[in-house]
Amino acid sequence: MAYVRGWARARRSAGTLADQLVLLGLDSDFPSLAADVNVFGDGLVQLGTVHPEAAELLAKLITAGLDAEMDSKVDEAHPSSRHETPAA
Repeated sequence: MAYVRGWARARRSAGTLADQLVLLGLDSDFPSLAADVNVFGDGLVQLGTVHPEAAELLAKLITAGLDAEMDSKVDEAHPSSRHETPAA
């Protein structure tokens, strides 16, 4: 039963997302968050129907996370340029 593996993965992923939403105080904005599986046995995470404000906030959080990740990669690639201040 290949679908069980897909559903189990989706369940873990949905749980991880739910944990983060709780930490952000957004769990009530995603009441229909659920694990599912398609006809091919692939796991799916359904966010459900959400208010536009919740979707916009989630998009902003994703963007902020990606920006922070890119900043971190730039800092790793150029460690000598980290927050240097010119000599007075």
